Amino acid sequence: MNTENRGAAQPPEPARGAGPGPAGAAPLVDPLAAVRAERDPAVDVYLTGTVFLDIIFTGLDSAPVRGTESWARGMGSSPGGVANMATALARLGLRTSLAAAFGDDHYGEYCWDALAQGEGIDLTPSRTVPGWHSPVTVSMAYEGERTMVSHGHEPPPGTAPPTPRCPPRTRAAVAALTPGEPAAWIAQAARLGTRIFADTGWDDTGRWDLAALPDLRYCEAFLPNAEEAMRYTGTDCPRAAAHALAERVPMAVVTLGADGAYAVDGGTGEAAEVPAIEVAALDPTGAGDVFVAGFVTGTLAGWPLADRLAFAGLTAALSVQEFGGSLSAPGWTEIAAWWRHVQRYDDQNPAALRRYAFLDGLLPGAGARSWPLRRAVPTIGFGRGT
Repeated sequence: MNTENRGAAQPPEPARGAGPGPAGAAPLVDPLAAVRAERDPAVDVYLTGTVFLDIIFTGLDSAPVRGTESWARGMGSSPGGVANMATALARLGLRTSLAAAFGDDHYGEYCWDALAQGEGIDLTPSRTVPGWHSPVTVSMAYEGERTMVSHGHEPPPGTAPPTPRCPPRTRAAVAALTPGEPAAWIAQAARLGTRIFADTGWDDTGRWDLAALPDLRYCEAFLPNAEEAMRYTGTDCPRAAAHALAERVPMAVVTLGADGAYAVDGGTGEAAEVPAIEVAALDPTGAGDVFVAGFVTGTLAGWPLADRLAFAGLTAALSVQEFGGSLSAPGWTEIAAWWRHVQRYDDQNPAALRRYAFLDGLLPGAGARSWPLRRAVPTIGFGRGT
């Protein structure tokens, strides 16, 4: 069975902008403008992984009950899986390249077009696999939580995009570490100067042994959630876990859910904590990916640690107010609208406003839309003539 390269889009132009819609329609903001040089890589961030079609039900009053039918007040669909991270990075103005396998069904075509044409993501390393159907996840959001059901098969042998010995020349790469499964490309990329940012998922083995994550040694930053960090370090406090992890990686960032995030610089000993922004959450799908994308953006731009945490938390908070994972990721238009909105109220905490004052130097010209923003509900779309 042969693979097909569908003529993926080339790496997007600098500062493609933000928000859904045709490439080029959004305001131009390049967070790396101050650090770009003539001989820099054409790609800012490389990712590889599995793209799912996400179907999201929202507005459920409770979890589905066995033997009953539940009706959701909202529904949408969007590319998911690694597409969440890729879209979040692209919408923040980073030139993003993704290596993934796509099914040749309607779901795969929709995901490919949404990422390449809608978001300007470089899919040159990706492949379409004939006869392979796209993995699908159904996500149900209720009471601030979510339940997911997924289905999919591994691509046939030899048909998935070959994992390169190293990614394209790039500033950074985001890797998902799996216990006991080292990825050779991570070590090769790190040796060539690529900055590796890593997160991880639940350890199904139950061992929670950092030695089972050998690629951690190549990572500049490790960004687990609080429960994962405590289990890996044997601590009962996420802040203590962050300090313990900082002995293993240059930067440890622990997300604290509704309490924000805490980070420790292993080289300098600097620690920073930023509280979460209170928002009305519609769907938390992909919020962790958006947080990582925000932190990567701030790091590559050379921002102070506290600003990076604040920005990552803000982008994650804005994302949960919309359907889905990838299509809910905010861009600079949404960020600018939020910043203008909160500054208009006299009862704002001055210290809290100062925490986000660094946005002033980034947002001029990022649009003048009012808050709250409402984007089109994501869907697979209608056929011609409807």
